Amino acid sequence: MSKRHPVVAVTGSSGAGTSTVKRAFEHIFAREDIVPAVVEGDSYHRFERMPMKKAMAEALSKGENFSHFGPEANLFDKLEELFKIYGETGGGKKRYYLHSLEEAEEHNTRLGTSLEPGQFTPWEDIPEGTDVLFYEGLHGGVEGDGYNVASYADLLVGVVPITNLEWIQKIHRDNAERGYSAETIVDTILRRMPDYINHICPQFSKTDINFQRIPTIDTSNPFICRNIPTPDESFVIIHFRKGAREKWGIDFQYLLGMINDSFMSSPTSIVVNGGKMGFAMELILTPIIHKMIEEKNK
Repeated sequence: MSKRHPVVAVTGSSGAGTSTVKRAFEHIFAREDIVPAVVEGDSYHRFERMPMKKAMAEALSKGENFSHFGPEANLFDKLEELFKIYGETGGGKKRYYLHSLEEAEEHNTRLGTSLEPGQFTPWEDIPEGTDVLFYEGLHGGVEGDGYNVASYADLLVGVVPITNLEWIQKIHRDNAERGYSAETIVDTILRRMPDYINHICPQFSKTDINFQRIPTIDTSNPFICRNIPTPDESFVIIHFRKGAREKWGIDFQYLLGMINDSFMSSPTSIVVNGGKMGFAMELILTPIIHKMIEEKNK
């Protein structure tokens, strides 16, 4: 861990809603004039889109488990190296995974390349003069044989909706944004399940703070839900890991006073209305980022 060059990681599985936390951090960084080095988790996958499809087909033909959640499809050693080097020097290497034609056009213009969606940009140096490394993706807290990414994160935030809600969000996103059929999405969920259990879930025992959204409407069968429950149709449980409350100076009484209708469900958890999730995130995370920057500048 580094006081001089802090590393912040937001981790959550596909469809979990990590982008909501990312937006909260973007607001904090812009408001507080903080310059982040932003790293996307997809850029540390091992394969580009077409080689990944080939590798999945080969694994399926052999009856082997293989998914974006597991170590075989990712560069955990490179991600660990980035967190470590940035913490020590404020530098490191990053790249981009091109999800769309718009992203490909943007980076091709910037780099003078002719890459297509589904490919990686070349590795490049993180710009000098950034204040904090900000990672958002699947594996910010991953740990396993020969790698421990979590050990180099100064602040690790988990985004963990209950499983049915996570599946509903993924089904709707993959259908609307990527055109996948419901059957294809369900197959993906089933294929990823062993890696989800072994490599995604354990991260949330290492996070400093977890945000878990729980619907207050019936989501018993996520595969037939036509709509994603709205924020006002849910609660958010905000859990602080043992030691994190003291480490970051979390004041529950202050939070209860600031967030209307919030309450404590345990000595380490506060519950807020889903519509207040973004506000609660900024209220909690802003002083933590302030503390990081103060220590960095000492």
